[in-house]
Amino acid sequence: MAFLVGLCSKMPLGMSLRMIALLGLLTVQPLQAQAASEAQELVDKTRLTVEKLLADPDFAELRPYVERAHAVLVIPQLIKGGFIIGGEGGSGTLLAKGTDGTWSSPAFYTLAAGSIGLQIGGQVSEVIFTVMNEGALNAMLKDQVKFGGDVSIAVGPVGKSLEASSTTNLKADLYAFAKSEGLFGGAAFKGAVVLKKDELNRAYYGDGATPKAILIERNFHNAQADALRQALPTGSAQAE
Repeated sequence: MAFLVGLCSKMPLGMSLRMIALLGLLTVQPLQAQAASEAQELVDKTRLTVEKLLADPDFAELRPYVERAHAVLVIPQLIKGGFIIGGEGGSGTLLAKGTDGTWSSPAFYTLAAGSIGLQIGGQVSEVIFTVMNEGALNAMLKDQVKFGGDVSIAVGPVGKSLEASSTTNLKADLYAFAKSEGLFGGAAFKGAVVLKKDELNRAYYGDGATPKAILIERNFHNAQADALRQALPTGSAQAE
């Protein structure tokens, strides 16, 4: 690459500009292919998490929540750890349910949270968040949404290893169902922020693939995500 850049500097201006444009294209294409591969891997991991938790007898109440939900956010690997200063993070997909009960193609998101306090340890969780009303889904379409702030959240009736900002809200916007491994003691999980991953959405679908265009307008579809869509139970979303 350095040799080609040096070669460009010795060319006439018009030719060097064309060469520079070509070099830029050669650089961008591998990055896009890498992002598309990352997106597909995330879709596949999301499907495995959905299938695992729905088949787990300890999560028997997850299915009716999904059937009543307006959307689901699935984080197949949420990593939590720290010593004094802690944090959590993980990427996943959001799928919305249409009025006909079918699921949209997935949009890509990431979840991040931090905390300070007396804590030590590590934990890896597979998490499904059920989005229970249209208002919460609309909040998720923004650039970012804060759990416990923009939308209320409660731990689902099973899988209570993931702490949330509220465990007593019977009409929460979201419910968290988590299957966890590892030990962690200390600060509660609260104030998590969910952000859209524009680079993965574009890589997986193409230009203009915003969460709204994918989830609500359904202008984008990738057949490689059909297995994930089919793994989720259908059903009419609950009235608000």
